[in-house]
Amino acid sequence: MNETAVYEALLFVAGDEGLTLKEMAKLTNATTEHVLVSLKKLLHDYNTKETSALTIIETANKYRLVTKESYSSVVSAYAQSPLMQKLSKALLETLAIIAYKQPITRMEIEEIRGVQLATALHKLRIRDLIQEVGRLEAPGRPVLYGTTDYFLDYFGLNALSELPELSIEEEVEETSLFFESFQQSFE
Repeated sequence: MNETAVYEALLFVAGDEGLTLKEMAKLTNATTEHVLVSLKKLLHDYNTKETSALTIIETANKYRLVTKESYSSVVSAYAQSPLMQKLSKALLETLAIIAYKQPITRMEIEEIRGVQLATALHKLRIRDLIQEVGRLEAPGRPVLYGTTDYFLDYFGLNALSELPELSIEEEVEETSLFFESFQQSFE
């Protein structure tokens, strides 16, 4: 297994939240110094390859995998274009979970949906349907997500209390029922 690819994969999965050197060291059973050397090698590879649109940044002692600034116009165009498209089933499922269970962490949503959500959460944030509403008082202080005022406008609601009621059976059954109840209410 390629060592720099391991760190690249971790940063990719971490998404916007990023990872500290200590977190990556713990995940890979390495020292923080070793992780830093590997990240510098990966950054060098990104910076010397014209075929890569990626780079690594460090902010608030966390490392993130991001696109290079020179690709900002195309990334911006992509970020704006989904606003004109309908929400996919996966995005609606994720949004329904957040709407009913807020405030909720990414890990809690992933447990319910059974899939990783970094991209879905990013797309919902771009569309201004969800936002960071705080941090959980727990190790790592994970981000808590909730819906926005625009979410209410988007679905024609005055308040979250107008969301359709979920029966106890629907709450314990598979996510598909959770999604269907949410989707049918807004069709």
